[in-house]
Amino acid sequence: MNHYQKLTERFQQLHHYSHLLSIAGWDQAAMMPPKSNEARANAMAELGGLCHRLATADEVSDWLAAAEQEALDSDQQASLREIKRQIENAHALPEDLVLAKSKAGAKCEHAWRTQRKENDWAGFAENLKEVVKLSREEAQLRSEKTGLSPYDALMDLYEPGMRSAEVDRLFGDLRTWLPDLIQNVQEQQKSRDLPKPQGPFSIEQQKQLGQYAMELLGFDFDAGRLDVSSHPFCGGVPEDVRLTTRYNTDSFAESMMGVIHETGHARYEQNLPRNWLGQPVGEARSMGIHESQSLFFEMQVGRSRSFLKHLSPKISETFGAQDAFSPENLYQLYTQVEPGFIRVDADEVTYPAHVMLRYEIEKALVEGEIEVDDIPDLWQQKMQSYLGIDTAGNFKDGCMQDIHWTDGSFGYFPSYTLGAMYAAQWFHCIQQQISDVETQIEAGDLSQISQWLNDNIWQKASFLTTPELVQAASGEALNPQYFREHLENRYLHQVR
Repeated sequence: MNHYQKLTERFQQLHHYSHLLSIAGWDQAAMMPPKSNEARANAMAELGGLCHRLATADEVSDWLAAAEQEALDSDQQASLREIKRQIENAHALPEDLVLAKSKAGAKCEHAWRTQRKENDWAGFAENLKEVVKLSREEAQLRSEKTGLSPYDALMDLYEPGMRSAEVDRLFGDLRTWLPDLIQNVQEQQKSRDLPKPQGPFSIEQQKQLGQYAMELLGFDFDAGRLDVSSHPFCGGVPEDVRLTTRYNTDSFAESMMGVIHETGHARYEQNLPRNWLGQPVGEARSMGIHESQSLFFEMQVGRSRSFLKHLSPKISETFGAQDAFSPENLYQLYTQVEPGFIRVDADEVTYPAHVMLRYEIEKALVEGEIEVDDIPDLWQQKMQSYLGIDTAGNFKDGCMQDIHWTDGSFGYFPSYTLGAMYAAQWFHCIQQQISDVETQIEAGDLSQISQWLNDNIWQKASFLTTPELVQAASGEALNPQYFREHLENRYLHQVR
């Protein structure tokens, strides 16, 4: 056995432990009784510490140095590149910090579930301060290892190779046209008088509709399941993908579109190359690419006129016939632009504003330019500036609405808007290559779309860097113009 093979065996072992961590995390969010949290947090921290020791053991560094001198084919070289990246990331942190972060994150997230409902910013802030303190320590250590700024060093965990200077450029361009687009679309839509779906909509019926949409989109229920959590997510591992949603009996759209979004994540995971499972190169390329899959399914496909024509009869069958369920009315409803408090419920025109707000706050927080106590006022200022919304005193619908900061996932938020840009670019390519794609979507036939995604995104996993993947899939680098054209065509020009 050569040294490269020893490395792959170690990472296969780590994959098995990560499998258990992922399922324990899903259970913690979806099923676990409240009084079990401390014991679960300690168990997950212990297992996380074991994984850290296995990844940073002296023999692993020796194997890596030796493997770099071995004759490897191109796939193995890509695999070694990703193994090295993960080893270096692990070496940047001492085990005690890994354990402390895990426990602080579990405590903060668990308390958030109750504190958010109670609008308890003061209680939440105390836990968040510990998470931020540890995240800053992590950022500084990673910065020293990589030479990146503290925030970039964290963002690199989610978007390898992406830097805040590039995000600033992309978001700076967005700011030059997005506010006017939001205003123009709202002006154009203000004369609409659309019939609204009349509830209540039972949770069981919503679940049936969500499962139908998942089946239509190709989710493999023999390798995953749908449950409920406070914050929708896609977790688990490729062999066992766990989706969650949340239900509102006054509106089925939140759950339905949330399920479609998470199914995009799930399809990516379920179709990663099986012969590389357990190896870093067989994992998703980046969170931006991951978000491109969820937003492709939810926005490019799920809110399209063609898809809603197909889904309309099923909605009527599930909840009973209503004028609001006509295909065109559903399309008008689900392309309604209205600034709101909640990011996960936002329309795709205002969504980037939510992301930019969080990016600006979390970057300043990690870099030590602001403190946790500054967040509510900054949130209020930026929501007023970007969306004209007052969040003063409304913490549960403001700075406490998301789960990402509770476990120190700083550097993640840019992935959402990067994902929207990638998704628009993928759909542009598909439209060029599949002439009747809209007809296929209306017929409920997503086989050719899935094949394109499988060939160009899913099966590529992490064999290519993100820029290489984008170039290979679309023939050019990331081009945000496709995102702008998509929004203008759908919301201003109403292209059919």
